[in-house]
Amino acid sequence: MNQLIFEGRFLVNMAGSIIRQDALSPIRGGLNWEKIYRNADYHRLANMVYIGLLGKNEHVPARWRERFFERYQESLLFGEICSDAEKEILTLLEMKEISCIILASTAVRDLYQVPEMASNSPLILYMDMESYIFTKGYLVDLGYETDRVYSGCGERLKRVSGFTIEIYHDLPFITSLYKKTMLYLLERATLQKSYQYIRGMSASDRFVFRMAQAVYHYVTDELLIREILDLYLYHRAWAEQLNQDFIKHMLIELQIDQLAAKLLSIGYMWFGDKGSRQIFGPRDDMSVYDVLENRILSRGALNKESDTQALELTRQIQREEERERRAEKLQRIKMEFEKRVERFKKKMSWIFPELSYMRSMYPWLEKAPILLPVSWLIRGTRLISGMIKMRK
Repeated sequence: MNQLIFEGRFLVNMAGSIIRQDALSPIRGGLNWEKIYRNADYHRLANMVYIGLLGKNEHVPARWRERFFERYQESLLFGEICSDAEKEILTLLEMKEISCIILASTAVRDLYQVPEMASNSPLILYMDMESYIFTKGYLVDLGYETDRVYSGCGERLKRVSGFTIEIYHDLPFITSLYKKTMLYLLERATLQKSYQYIRGMSASDRFVFRMAQAVYHYVTDELLIREILDLYLYHRAWAEQLNQDFIKHMLIELQIDQLAAKLLSIGYMWFGDKGSRQIFGPRDDMSVYDVLENRILSRGALNKESDTQALELTRQIQREEERERRAEKLQRIKMEFEKRVERFKKKMSWIFPELSYMRSMYPWLEKAPILLPVSWLIRGTRLISGMIKMRK
């Protein structure tokens, strides 16, 4: 666990130095580069680490140096195709008159001094179920294949070229308060320039969405260093244009305003320069931030959570998960009961066939259908008699 946190801090320090364009700290020997690579890949930072390793190759085994280079090369290739691939999809949906909302796009690359330092972020779209079904079909026609399914929400599709798109028909948040608030943000989305069916969020709405998503990922132990880095860069780039009163109001509505502020402060603590850290960095007891930092870097393994908003959101998620488990259990019981009823009906229909079937065996039922029970008795007696004779 301590090793995981050490590796995480190593990645944070390297990424922070690259973003600030500071002199990188010397890399000492004896590091487990396999674990560092896997941790960097998990946090989607492997391409940035390659930049940090330039000129320091003597400490990195050739095998892992090559793996870091592969991720950097993928980022370079992604930069060459992402704009055209994104435009191709949006243009197709516009032509097919499919309404959708852009939740995230490859424009995040513009936040970095060098675009290839960004992760290969997908185009993320939200739409209704009918549009979702049609969109998936169109994407398959374009050569995309399902890469991951988000149960009950949507899926991620990927093309051989490396471009990825995520489509959702339901937001990936389980609590009713989150869904209600996020849908409100989406209702505010406006048409994008040159489009009649493609909508996008304002800078303030998008920041609220990103911030709320980061908090949600934090309490579910899915928050990546890359996500905090993107959040920091977005806030740094748009801070003067953001409607701070609206953002504060929305985060209070979500009951995450204090936790959101702490996560943003961690972003400035990790990646900001001295001046910005004094404005947006931590102002409370640093031990509070140590708890958050350790939980993020250990992927939830070191969880000594004390933040009241984090604990409350965790309880809300657990309640909803328990409710869904109960609903799924009841649904399984219902389906099993229906299957048993169906099997019972089939048995009964064999023991007591319908009148139309019995008429073919006993023509006298045409004139006296009231004697159907008698015909069942006669048929049953014959069947039992035949079975007894076969045993003898």
